[in-house]
Amino acid sequence: MFEALQYEFMRNALAAGLLASVICGIMGTLVVVNRIVFLSGGVAHAAYGGIGLSFFLGWPYMVGTLGFSLAAAMVMAAVSLKARHRADTIIGVIWALGMACGIILLDLTPGYNVDLMSYLFGSILTVPGSDLWIMMIVGALSAGFVVFFYKDLLAISYDEEFARIRGVPIRALYFALIGILAVTIVMVIQVVGLILVIALLTIPAFIVEKYAKSLFQMMVGSSLLGAVFTVSGLWLSYAFDLTSGASIIMVAGIIFFLFLLADRLMISRRRHSKPLPAGSPESGEIR
Repeated sequence: MFEALQYEFMRNALAAGLLASVICGIMGTLVVVNRIVFLSGGVAHAAYGGIGLSFFLGWPYMVGTLGFSLAAAMVMAAVSLKARHRADTIIGVIWALGMACGIILLDLTPGYNVDLMSYLFGSILTVPGSDLWIMMIVGALSAGFVVFFYKDLLAISYDEEFARIRGVPIRALYFALIGILAVTIVMVIQVVGLILVIALLTIPAFIVEKYAKSLFQMMVGSSLLGAVFTVSGLWLSYAFDLTSGASIIMVAGIIFFLFLLADRLMISRRRHSKPLPAGSPESGEIR
């Protein structure tokens, strides 16, 4: 892996992966503890509509995609607050319509053929230095938002009723959270792809959640674990000539299922090692 770092594209890919890990570690923690994984997936897939709109109208990628994703995210946030029992259905419809709209607009774009696979799995090995600066800005934005509203985010994440009693502006903060999440997803998608964004948002935070003692520890742990996935996946892609984004996702997925298996085995072991009540036939002690 070290000899690969002599190439600038590999250094940029590693930097982009680590930045994405930190950004997704921070925002992914909030996604997992607030149980909005499906909503974040909806925003990521709806971003396809913005990609199609940008190319069809000849707009810069960032303008159309960010505008479309923010609009879709606000609709999803409003639905999840007002009609929670139907939120998953409506978000799923917006998710599908966003993707369909984007693909149709790309089909209708004259004389231009867009490789949609590049937006699915990203092109982390072709990340220019300018995109790294954009990711740094996004990382600073998300970190600043969390630091400034940390206590309020902690309250609404774990005890919404307590937050309401404290006078926390729950609705405004929730919309702000979804808005920052949409910006994060759009900015990172163009570098690492839609599928890797969802993986880095959810898998590290889910694994770390059980062991972290605070929201801050969970964010740090998720960022570090995402960095491990990124470095391991990039090494595998370099060593065996594999697609980088898919390799990172594969590493994350394998570790995720190994974690689930280990967790099940630990639970099973605890059950079998639990002492039997005195006087029961199995204990051999009869009163």
